[in-house]
This record gives sequence, C-alpha cells and structure tokens, in this order.
Amino acid sequence: MNCKTAGESHGHGILALVEGFPAGITIDIDEINAELKRRQGGYGRGGRQAIETDTVEILTGVWQYKNHTCQSTGAPITLWVKNKDYRIDTAPEITAPRPGHADLAGSIKFNEPIRPVLERASARETAARVAAGALAKQYLKLHGITVVGYVAGIKGVSDVFPLKPLPVEELIQRRNESELYTVNHEHDNEYKQQIDTARRDGDSLGGVIEAVAFGVPIGLGSCMQWDEKLDGKIAQAVMSVQAIKSVEIGMGIRAAYEPGSKFHDPIQYSETLKEVPGKGFVRPSNNAGGIEGGMSNGMPIVVRAAMKPIPTLVKGLPSIDINTKEPKTAGYERSDVCAVPAASVVLENVLAMEIAKAMLER
Repeated sequence: MNCKTAGESHGHGILALVEGFPAGITIDIDEINAELKRRQGGYGRGGRQAIETDTVEILTGVWQYKNHTCQSTGAPITLWVKNKDYRIDTAPEITAPRPGHADLAGSIKFNEPIRPVLERASARETAARVAAGALAKQYLKLHGITVVGYVAGIKGVSDVFPLKPLPVEELIQRRNESELYTVNHEHDNEYKQQIDTARRDGDSLGGVIEAVAFGVPIGLGSCMQWDEKLDGKIAQAVMSVQAIKSVEIGMGIRAAYEPGSKFHDPIQYSETLKEVPGKGFVRPSNNAGGIEGGMSNGMPIVVRAAMKPIPTLVKGLPSIDINTKEPKTAGYERSDVCAVPAASVVLENVLAMEIAKAMLER
C-alpha cells in the first residue's frame, strides 16, 4: 500500500492516492471524517480551522455506496479534501522568507517565487495523510490492530507516557477527554496557560507526541535489507511530517544512557497467550518499543516525535527581502499558536499507514 499526496494550502483542495488497498473491504466514510475533524481540533489552533470543515470525497477505487459506507474494488483509491479557502492565484506574494519554513530553500531550488513553495510545503498537506491513514486503520482493524496517538508534552513540560501503556480502550478514552489530546491530564491547565501566553506574545509552541500500535504480529519488516527495516520506514514517514525534528522508537535517546542489562527486554513465554500476536512470547518491559532488528517483536510499537514551534509568528522574525537583499521582517500567514495536538493525529495516521503497508508486504 502506497500513498501519494498533492494539492496546495490555498488551492482547491488536497488529494491522496492510495495504491494497493485490498478489494472487498467495507470503508466507513464517517470514520475518515472523524479523523479529519480531530486533526482540525485541539487547543491552540488558528483561524484557518474556523474556515475549513474537512470532509472526504472518495473519487475512485470504490463502489456500492450505502449509508456512508462503500466497498473497495482493489483499484487505486483517490481521497479528496476540498478547501473552502482557495486563493492561490490572488494571495499576495511574499518576498521575505520566514525562518524555519521551506520559503528560502524552496524558492532557490525551484527558481520560483515563495508563494507556490509555501502553498505546497504547508502542513495543510497532512489532511491527505490523515485521510489515507484513517483508511489504513480500517484495514488494520480487520487484523485486530489499533493505533492511538496522543500528546506527551508541550514546550518544556513533559507527560511522556510509560512504555508499557494503558489498555487501548482506556488510552483512547483519556485522550478524547482532553482538549489537548493528552492521556495524563495533570499538566493540561499549565499547557493552556503556556499557549495563551504565546498567543498574546505573538509567539508559538512545539511539543512531544506519541503513538502506540497495539496487536501488531511478530515479523513485520525485515532484517535482511536496510530499506526493508520497519523502524527505518516508520522513522522516514514520521520525519517527513511538517515541523517534526526528531523521531524515537521505544526508549529512544534514553537508551544511550542505560547499560544493556537494563535496556534490553527479557523474553518470557506464556502458554495461555500463544494465540495472540506475540505467539505467547511476552516481555515484562518494552524499551525496544516493539521493534528489534528491523522487525516487529509482538509488543506494542511505541513511536515518539518532537515537533518544533510553528515558524510563522505574528511578531515576525528578522529576514531578508529576496529581491532587494535588504533586511526585512518576515510576513505573517494565518497560522496556529500550537498545533501539537493536531500533529498527534497526523502521527497516529502516518504510523497506521506504515503498519498497513508492512502487513500487506508480509
């Protein structure tokens, strides 16, 4: 299963083309729209979310529409999310590239003005990846696999969840109870205060997000070729999400500070669990995050990512006019103060797509 996306932030819409999705699967369109709605939510979002109400239209690869469901045919599935705000041809040109964005490098690389680079590089593109991931999750559900994303921290305050997470139903419930999509709500008020302060100061905030895939069988991915390793594929997919600056599997960077005797997860066997994805092999810990040697080991796959602060700032950062080469303050495009909750939804669906691809490859 592969996914390609196209479209612009202020163009007519965003498109995802999903190839390799199996035939004969019932697709619930409402489930895709629910994920798109979650992506638009979360404390700290900006004005664009008050304009757009993202819903998906499936253009190809399905038939037998009935009660918001349809059947996959095996042909490529085209998912279309229309933009209400489309003004790429009339939007004002930008001459001062914004530090932290693709503006400068993209303008030089493609020998283009900043505007078309800005529109294609925008995180609005993640609407397509969320729609595709929501489609992939419906395939995974048939195999007993559930993927859950949530916020683990904003700015310097961390709520990083234990590597042995809560049961999936409780995890989802707790996440859905929070405006910030956190699981441990202890710091929610502090996060909101930080976001409110940043909004008043014309600033922005980043944070840490996590996603866990439950029910993944042993043996997805491979140890035979470098480009077949599951953790490598997941890391590449997550790192490609706008504003993500680091990706960790399991204990991640903390593994560098532990001896092997404390980091590696002991292997045990339980006869009563031999029919579940782990084939009876269980671990009292999950520091590896469910992946060893490039392959899933039957434990939940735990992925963590760091999102930088959004670089579009109301107060603007120092820049240079690309035409005159004179100092100029970077302009402001409608943006969020904190999109960390939305990024957790993107992480969840990007991880789901990679797990689904690995399932189909196996």
